[in-house]
Amino acid sequence: MKIKKLISFFIPHSATRILHSIRYFSPQQQWVLFFIALLILGILYFKFYDQPLPTPPEEFVREIVVEVSGEVRSPGIYIFQNPPTLREAIERAGGLKETARFDPTSFTEALETGTLLTVTKESSQIPPHPPLLKGGHGGIKQEDLKIRISRMAANKLLVFSIPIDLNRVSREDLCLIPGVGESLALEIVAYRERRRGFRSIEELKNVKGIGEKKWKDFKKFLTVKFSNDLPRKDSLSQKKTPSSL
Repeated sequence: MKIKKLISFFIPHSATRILHSIRYFSPQQQWVLFFIALLILGILYFKFYDQPLPTPPEEFVREIVVEVSGEVRSPGIYIFQNPPTLREAIERAGGLKETARFDPTSFTEALETGTLLTVTKESSQIPPHPPLLKGGHGGIKQEDLKIRISRMAANKLLVFSIPIDLNRVSREDLCLIPGVGESLALEIVAYRERRRGFRSIEELKNVKGIGEKKWKDFKKFLTVKFSNDLPRKDSLSQKKTPSSL
């Protein structure tokens, strides 16, 4: 009999009939029905009315990491939101210690993440004009500021989650990768020497001791670049400081 009363209570009726039916329930049953009704209302509210507003997808921003060292005012590692030019990287490092002239074409070159700029000062001598007599001494001393573009050290690249080049990494640096021991590093280097370099990351599976699971663990730390990407030494700037010898 009590079950029939509970069922009849939830069948749609007019408000008057519902109120009339409630009097047949004891106070304890009325409290139970009250809490059940609140629970149903709460479920309906959170299901249909409390939907969070869709948030716009976050734009993935890959940071560009560049290290500047040598004859600059503030050597260090700098992070950019977009690939910087040579000029922007040097300006972020406080600029050169001394004024220099630059090749405009090279100075606007965009840099990739993991680039190391090393500014060095080198001296050279220009013979006098006109030439001195035999046994004479003289000439012009010239100091050139040269900027070498290369890659950051492997340990720094890994700190910033930048893959290291499988064709240039040393055995010691390979051991910095989690899961790579000295024996496995030796196998990787030996394979690279036999094959004259890796052509792709997938080729790492051919190394003795590297299966599918290890390859998946290692591949995020490594990349493959070719010989035309090897570091180069460019005389991108010059500073002439004449002085009599």
